Amino acid sequence: MRITAVRVIVTCLDRNYVFVKVITDQDGLYGVGEGTLNGNELAVATTIEHASELLIGRDPLQTEDLWQLLYSWSYWRGGPVFMAAIGAIDLALWDIKGKVAGMPVYQLLGGRSRQGAACYGHAHGDEPAEVEDSVRSFLDRGYRHVRAQLGPYGGKGMARATEPRRPGLPRTSYFSPQPYLLSTVGLFEHLRMTIGEEISLLHDVHERLTPIEAAWLARQLEPYHLFFLEDPLRPEHKESFRLVRQASTTPIAMGELFSSRWDCLPLFEEQLIDYIRVGPIHVGGITEARKICILAEPYQIRSAFHGPGDIGPIGQAAAVHIDVAIPNFGVQEWVTFPELVHEVLPGACRFRDGYAYPSESPGLGIDFDEALARRHPYQRAYMPLVRREDGSMHVY
Repeated sequence: MRITAVRVIVTCLDRNYVFVKVITDQDGLYGVGEGTLNGNELAVATTIEHASELLIGRDPLQTEDLWQLLYSWSYWRGGPVFMAAIGAIDLALWDIKGKVAGMPVYQLLGGRSRQGAACYGHAHGDEPAEVEDSVRSFLDRGYRHVRAQLGPYGGKGMARATEPRRPGLPRTSYFSPQPYLLSTVGLFEHLRMTIGEEISLLHDVHERLTPIEAAWLARQLEPYHLFFLEDPLRPEHKESFRLVRQASTTPIAMGELFSSRWDCLPLFEEQLIDYIRVGPIHVGGITEARKICILAEPYQIRSAFHGPGDIGPIGQAAAVHIDVAIPNFGVQEWVTFPELVHEVLPGACRFRDGYAYPSESPGLGIDFDEALARRHPYQRAYMPLVRREDGSMHVY
């Protein structure tokens, strides 16, 4: 068996996605993958197209060797765009491998460690009572883990976004840490008083605090028993997590901006986090995400894979296949998709009573209607910008 073509499709199905098809010389056998990177879709697509010639004529079942080839060929290694491109191809290769074996991908990763993956949803509102109502709506749908936000991000510390000067450019918001910190503590005091301890509550800082601010927040939230506090610091300076860890026993999750195992290692080795938040499609696919989880296991660090709406059903499926197989699974971030997304990508993971379940079909279990996707072309979009109160850039 040999790879004959790699096709890249950038499509806007309510939002932009990057999908690939890896075609083989076996009649009707292909794999589907995803490399969506919010605001950077064209950069990823171009990287895939440039790298794809290296795959022509190669055996698609050699997933490890092809991963090493894709990682090493350019000499300039790593980074989110490059790793998302590798991730897209890697998912498609695992999809082919599962189809050839006649098994769902999770079986190739060691089989089930659990029946389904516990998920968390996103509750938010402008006031604590509104967030409470949102949390209760998730409870009614079977969730037992809910992320709670005033806002959604920044809460009382985030001024509403201003319109850009030119259409198509990103909107700008203005962040003030003090009102955010105080209102966030008040939110969780309210939720525990009104809902109690029956629900596991999470909160996402979104990398907007200094180390001392993050340490203060983690300590203040201790009485409210968070499942975890997510991304309290920017990812570059790992040593800053020591200050947060020393200040509090609130569990910490980190990693949605990581793109490789080398980003994770310093935090694993010192046990500075409790949950690793990488997205499999953003760290080089199933091949690399599984290795990251293996590295985390001896440090008693569990997975909490990144799974927002800007990761499509293929990326979501890859995460859930790993979730049900690994021993150190923690929780899976979960979103639902518009009907159009399901029309283009039939076979998405099932969700029931707070748990996600992978398809039992061979491979990842998802197909891709390429013709329908091409009827919904890419729409230029950027991630929103955040500035400080004085107008300077807030780097996070």
